[in-house]
Amino acid sequence: MPEPFAAWFAARGWTPRPHQLAVLAEARAGRHALLIAPTGGGKTLAGFLPSLVELAGRPPRRPGEAGARGLHTLYISPLKALAVDVERNLLAPVTQMGLSIAIESRTGDTGVGRRERQRRAPPDILLTTPEQLALFLAWEGARSYFADLRRVVIDEVHALWPSKRGDLLALGLARLSALAPDMTLIGLSATVAEPGLIQDWLSPDPARPVSLVRGAGGAPPVVDLLLSQGRVPWVGHTAHHAMAEVYDAIRQARSALVFVNTRFQAEFAFQELWRLNEDNLPIALHHGSLAAEQRRKVEAAMSRGELRAVVCTSTLDLGVDWGDVDLVIQVATPKGASRMVQRIGRANHRLDEASRALFVPANRFEMLECQAAREAIAESAFDHERPRQGALDVLAQHLMGLTCSEPCDPDALYEEVRNAGPYASLERSGFDAALDLAATGGYALRAYDRFARIVRRSDGRLVARNRETVLRHRLNVGAIVSAAMLAVRVVSAKGGRKIGPQTRGGRKIGEVEEGYLDVLEIGDTFVFAGQTWRLEGVTGTEVLVSPAPGEEARMPSWGGSKFALSTFLAAKVRAMMSDESRWSALPADVAEWLGLQRERSIIPAPDEMLVETFPHGQRHFLVAYPFEGRLAHTTLCMLLTRRLERLRVGPVGFVCNDYALAIWTVRDLANLDMDALFEEDMLGDDLEAWLDESPLMKSAFKACALISGLIERRFAGGEKTSRQVNISTDLIYEVLRRHQSDHLLLRCAREDAAQGMIDIARLADLLCRIRGKIRHQALERLSPFSVSVIAEIGRQASPGQSAASLILEDASAGYDAQRWTQDLIARAVGDERMDIGNAEQSGP
Repeated sequence: MPEPFAAWFAARGWTPRPHQLAVLAEARAGRHALLIAPTGGGKTLAGFLPSLVELAGRPPRRPGEAGARGLHTLYISPLKALAVDVERNLLAPVTQMGLSIAIESRTGDTGVGRRERQRRAPPDILLTTPEQLALFLAWEGARSYFADLRRVVIDEVHALWPSKRGDLLALGLARLSALAPDMTLIGLSATVAEPGLIQDWLSPDPARPVSLVRGAGGAPPVVDLLLSQGRVPWVGHTAHHAMAEVYDAIRQARSALVFVNTRFQAEFAFQELWRLNEDNLPIALHHGSLAAEQRRKVEAAMSRGELRAVVCTSTLDLGVDWGDVDLVIQVATPKGASRMVQRIGRANHRLDEASRALFVPANRFEMLECQAAREAIAESAFDHERPRQGALDVLAQHLMGLTCSEPCDPDALYEEVRNAGPYASLERSGFDAALDLAATGGYALRAYDRFARIVRRSDGRLVARNRETVLRHRLNVGAIVSAAMLAVRVVSAKGGRKIGPQTRGGRKIGEVEEGYLDVLEIGDTFVFAGQTWRLEGVTGTEVLVSPAPGEEARMPSWGGSKFALSTFLAAKVRAMMSDESRWSALPADVAEWLGLQRERSIIPAPDEMLVETFPHGQRHFLVAYPFEGRLAHTTLCMLLTRRLERLRVGPVGFVCNDYALAIWTVRDLANLDMDALFEEDMLGDDLEAWLDESPLMKSAFKACALISGLIERRFAGGEKTSRQVNISTDLIYEVLRRHQSDHLLLRCAREDAAQGMIDIARLADLLCRIRGKIRHQALERLSPFSVSVIAEIGRQASPGQSAASLILEDASAGYDAQRWTQDLIARAVGDERMDIGNAEQSGP
């Protein structure tokens, strides 16, 4: 370790960790490296150390030397907040050692003036995101800008690689390798089950392998389970019953991060904590729909140690280093062991000090899941990822960007693309199809001028058609497709001011999807960004609101998907559930619940699936327990209902959660052949027919069309509404289905629907696992396990017959969630041995 670095370490009583020195040695040898180390092990410093040493040792600028030095190191972060946080933390040692090294961040929130300056005079180290890299590579000066690049550091690489965003980044890294052949890569990752997958993603070239560096493990985390008054509710998802104990835990901590899995849960938990906040503790809210300015204020206040707690979603999962945080609270379940390890690492961000975490399960199945996650963390066991092939819609976007930068030879581009890990095995036919999509829109669309975006020059090289095409591409770069967002702005409605089409709001407090407003009328009050607002109107792409403090408010829910229960964690839950010797580690009421299930029905072996049939009210129910997550269960329900309709047992409806699914009909289901009902052949014609009829294919097609650039959401001076985008994509979708059924985007949409929307691979594994191992139990009434999924009726939309007709037909007073749930529990228990009132209300 050269000076002044050795002295800087010594002055703080520190010794460089072996993995930090190992990464430095790999970089000096010109080799790529992947560092796998637990949180708090100094990964970030290890990643930057080779660059800082090289930059500190470069000769000073000669007198009269003109021009800016080139960019030396590019740092890629999956989160804007992480890039800004790393910039702040990296500047500290650089300043303390008196090094003349320029470090700056560049994200979507960076001002235009600063971005222009960074292009003209690049800093030594630039911290940015995958989307900003894609923009840089579509710039005319990209070749010269990156010519002196020596290193790329990819942080939290485990969160990036298995996604389309990772595909786009891998293509960007392959381009950087072509522009700066001597560049080396350093990947930084938390502990993962299969580091080889990440090594292959970083560099598939056997001539330049990626060295694996492992950091030593730190102190094992301390993970506790919160039992509110010693009881766990039968059902629920907000942990409303335990918020008083969560608040007490915050009071006793120096500083806490309260993680939830959805924006709805974040708003709900924040409101509940403030309702309980008699001590007026500084508690903040952080999620992706809040205005960027508000998020930055929260991050800055937390870094200064001014907050006692932040209620947050996955926006703060990764890498953010706030030294005062000594407790992580997970409200509801983490859904994956790896994700939970990442979150726990935010507490006591030091390797030699145990991180503390508190799990707050919202119901009894979640208690099993939390205990399974707790055991997995103690065993250092992690979720597995599947290998993936690079998406061709992403490739089309990347190729379009390169032709915006400079004339390109298609043969050279093909070889370059194959240097990206996800595309290492790409056939030339796939490359040509992606290039044709970017250039003409494909065979069926090439006659339309609007899809002609790339032209071939006389020398055979490819270039973007014109400046307008270049601008349109740059405005739509990225592989993150979300619903069209409406800006939520504050407007004064005093004095009966009327809101008209020309009314413009003031301060922006955040963004919401268009569907967020479906349950609201003008004048309604609702909770958003931790406050109560009145909806005054909607004009164009703006939602206009006015403050409504103290008024009773609704809490709409956002669109978007929830985290899926990981396959690894689901297997551990099934194993724990079936092993009575492990029940002693569970709360007494949960162990009693398991015992009652065994008495009234059965508990299947880990490799079996339980199917229960029973009458309830005027309907007959089939309840299965695959434990494969809501996404796979929804797909399975759709396929099962098609089969049941052919058997003429309808009308049919269903609900599901992460653990079980329930299907109801008007006819008895007890005599069905369950093995035949769950045959794997449902993934053939039934699946294809359902996909053709469902809106999933159109939804997947829209995402692929936006990523590929065939459809553009943003344009100079504005953005299309979701309705406008839907009209465009629906028209093209129908044209392609009729005239070119093998079009690349239709194939991409089919693959995305199978992988991301309906989880076909996981469903196929399930059907294979349970072949010949289905345990059917015909019951006279509900089982204890079935309560959790039957209680979902009326709380989630149910395809088929209206769920309202199923909810206590004799309840003339109308639907009441608490009474409905208590009735279910009473019928499942059937005696007075258990407390039937221990059911969480759903919240607002």
